[in-house]
Amino acid sequence: MTGVFDIAIIGGGLAGCSTALHARLKGASVVLVERGRCGAQASGVNYGGVRQQGRHPAELALARRSRAIWGSLKSLIGTDCEFTATGHLKLARNDDDMAELIAHHLLLGAHGIHTTVLDADDLRGRFPYLSSRYAGGSLCAEDGQANPRLVAPAFARAARALGADIREGCPVISAERSNSGFSIRLDNDPIVLTARRLVNTAGAWGAAIAAQFGDHVDETVMAPNMCVTEPIAPLIGPNLGICGGGIYIRQTAHGSVIFGAGLGTADRERLRARPLAEITMEAAAAAVAMVPELKNVLLLRSWTGIEGRLPDGLPVVGPSPTVEGLFHAFGFSGHGFQLGPAVGAVLAELCLEGHSPTSISGLAMTRFNQPPATAVQS
Repeated sequence: MTGVFDIAIIGGGLAGCSTALHARLKGASVVLVERGRCGAQASGVNYGGVRQQGRHPAELALARRSRAIWGSLKSLIGTDCEFTATGHLKLARNDDDMAELIAHHLLLGAHGIHTTVLDADDLRGRFPYLSSRYAGGSLCAEDGQANPRLVAPAFARAARALGADIREGCPVISAERSNSGFSIRLDNDPIVLTARRLVNTAGAWGAAIAAQFGDHVDETVMAPNMCVTEPIAPLIGPNLGICGGGIYIRQTAHGSVIFGAGLGTADRERLRARPLAEITMEAAAAAVAMVPELKNVLLLRSWTGIEGRLPDGLPVVGPSPTVEGLFHAFGFSGHGFQLGPAVGAVLAELCLEGHSPTSISGLAMTRFNQPPATAVQS
């Protein structure tokens, strides 16, 4: 392709790669530039949960649309990326948590998302491997899990097969407005890329890209501390979470148990992140407290990655409030994996058609100039 495109995308995470694919499906010329490898940052090192349950109301329309895309991955990108609808079980510690789950059950129902509220006896009957400490739970059967290492690269390959120009190992030196839209200068490349529309899906570096155009938001970084065990016999069915946050656990098809809790350390400027041994030990203790049969299972590895976090724990998704033709999607705050496919579809629609049928009104950057919104559910 030439250096002139309908859409340029900065950032090769899942949201960016999905944008590239959906824009090509609509016939637009697309270039995506990624400093490293597609899916190598937050999109590829996360827990891998694909859940609608437990989300803030502002994310539910996106989550609902994304779940439909997850269910049709094989026809869309040629692989299911190990997506399985194992269900998501959110556990209540006490009666207050149960009241929260019931309220959330009603909210999800209004968005067409079905959950089943379970009392303590139901839990013991259906999930006997759980500790007896829980007052109940909420099961969303259509939620599930996928392999995060596979998804963004698969979207990138599918977009490239349709003619998208996917450029890995291409750090962006500058991005700015130009007479024809936007100009992007890349490291070690004398050709200036030009595009009518620019999409910023730069993850933990998204706020820095936005600031080049006068769009300012305080994006910090987080490093979710993740662990994986040796393979064991099938034990855990649905993904497990808990009201109030903390430990989350799932078992893969080949038997390994993946769990996470707490944060490691991340250095955004040096592109480095590492888990912390003391946090890993606390997470392992929390996992055993939730599923006692994990007590003697061997822990193989821990890891983390660099994720962007915004002040209210919600991402920015949508048009720039100041620059026409510029669109942002970053700051997913540790829970953007499930949303990524739909975020790309919506961004492609906004770029090419000027609107989307999926509501993202609660995710606009302008909310940071308004009174604080309701706190995000854990």
